[in-house]
Amino acid sequence: MIEVINHTSIGGQFKSVFFCSKGVKIQPLVTIIASLETLLSLEATDKLDPLKRISPTNRELKAQGVGNIVSGLLGGLPMTAVIVRSAANINSGGRTYVSCFLHGMWLLLSVMFLAIFLNMIPLACLSAILLHTGYKLANPSVFKRFYKKGMSQFLPFAITIVAILVTDLLKGMVIGVVIGLFFVIKANYQAAITLSKDNLNYLLSFNKDVSFLNKALLRKFILQIPENSTVIIDASKTDFVDYDILEVIEEFLESAAEDNITVELVNFYGKKKFERYARI
Repeated sequence: MIEVINHTSIGGQFKSVFFCSKGVKIQPLVTIIASLETLLSLEATDKLDPLKRISPTNRELKAQGVGNIVSGLLGGLPMTAVIVRSAANINSGGRTYVSCFLHGMWLLLSVMFLAIFLNMIPLACLSAILLHTGYKLANPSVFKRFYKKGMSQFLPFAITIVAILVTDLLKGMVIGVVIGLFFVIKANYQAAITLSKDNLNYLLSFNKDVSFLNKALLRKFILQIPENSTVIIDASKTDFVDYDILEVIEEFLESAAEDNITVELVNFYGKKKFERYARI
């Protein structure tokens, strides 16, 4: 709960905001939450936009920062972009910046002159509107679409939603980012190196920059290569090969002769200690 402290002077406001221990703890948290909510709302709004335009995130965050500074100096609360109002604006036919400006102006005028009537609206009605808008943003078809994309897309999506509902927005987003990073690393781990086979001819391809994370996968592929085989290790699609990967390849080159395995390196010249092998 954020306490609202009233002061009679602007100097007192500055002192309470910048030197209060509670303020120092709350400010970074509010900044992170507001920025995340704005970025998420922007992404969702871009998907809802019938014209499929891309919103400038940097400009949005700068405008939010300036607005929050002015709001704080006037004694107001932090503001952020909200997907519910953005979706309502789009569903009402808003297409340009004028719709956003008018939307804010109507809210200001309503708060200034219609507060008594707004307080007469039952909370159940407002809850129904929020539920209806939320259903339109995350209806079952959205879950089906992510499910069809595969578990690498559906699980981060579903886990993030559950985490936000169980905890809060910030903790849920952190959990979602960690889960998403896990699947990204897993995808890169599997796609970085591929092994194809044609009888006793093998092609070991490096499809992207290869790091130490791919060391276990490389060893697994090398163990699948039988004796009396011909192997081509192609690094033409990569600009960087980690030192640990080079060590595994060098060990394989040194032991290949014992198993009568012919190895050819493609585009390894210049990659550290492989000059003497790259000419084979």
